[in-house]
Amino acid sequence: MTALVDLLRHPVVAAPMAGGPTTVELVVAAGEAGALGLVAGGYKSAGALGEELGEVRRRSPHPFGVNLFVPGAPAADVEAVAAYLRSLQADAAAVGVALGEAAWDDDGWDDKVQLLVGDPPPVVSFTFGCPPPAVVTALQAAGSLVLASVTSPPEAAAAAAAGADAVCVQGIEAGGHRASFSDAGPGGLAVLDLIAAVKAVTDLPQVAAGGIMGPSQVRQALQAGAVAVQCGTAFLRSAESGAQRLHQQALADPSATTAMTRAFSGRWARGIANRFVTDHGDAPAGYPEINNATRPLRRAAAAQGDTDRMSLWAGTGFALARPWPAARVVEHLCGDLP
Repeated sequence: MTALVDLLRHPVVAAPMAGGPTTVELVVAAGEAGALGLVAGGYKSAGALGEELGEVRRRSPHPFGVNLFVPGAPAADVEAVAAYLRSLQADAAAVGVALGEAAWDDDGWDDKVQLLVGDPPPVVSFTFGCPPPAVVTALQAAGSLVLASVTSPPEAAAAAAAGADAVCVQGIEAGGHRASFSDAGPGGLAVLDLIAAVKAVTDLPQVAAGGIMGPSQVRQALQAGAVAVQCGTAFLRSAESGAQRLHQQALADPSATTAMTRAFSGRWARGIANRFVTDHGDAPAGYPEINNATRPLRRAAAAQGDTDRMSLWAGTGFALARPWPAARVVEHLCGDLP
């Protein structure tokens, strides 16, 4: 089977940013620039995902990948989730909506896996867990490389045991949701430390993610042993990004800082620290229930320009994001490489 590095003209992966930021245009532009674009399969139906894959194939001959969310268990403390959602009533009322249903779902897991086995992309990556070995084997038999996102050495060891071809090691600097298999806590290792720690438990190729915004950080990650880097925040302000305008503007605010929070989704994630994050630091674990419940609130806030109630995901290096075409972002990231 083709190795991951053989799919890359440049050692850069454009991260799959679900919920809108990753577009077909961004995946295609990344591929044209010599990077690997990953279609964000999260929050889409299998039908919508299939249409998106077809569009990528029609518009570009270059390799690309797809990312899926591995479903977890329903919230362990239903009353804690309910109490938390009651605390959000004033925020929902402020933007004129009711909270959605705090329902668990598996994000269409079986249908999406069947789609990719039947119509395999070059790479399938996973977030929030490692798929069962049978799924890994089926995807590999269909012709896909399997890339498991991990945040610790034990998770990397589990991915290796399941038969993954490579791991994406996500440092604590990364924006958006933690890729961790469980949601026990917001901690984790910095990406360079994580590369070294994972090397001690598996020799699988590593793709490094977390706060990587420029050529010096790319070089450091490669020198530490990664075969490539995965960048999301670096592309958020690109011309091809689907991130909301207010989100992109927030990344350019020199006074902004990031924080880890469960406030919006019930799962640890890093984003711009706005009032919602500050006011609701006590959010319990409860993904996707809390995420589903707050979706109307977040959408209404965005429509009304209320950035204090929007989820503004961003990594620690967000201030270095530039409003460039994706191709220029790739070129910049690789600027120090031979």
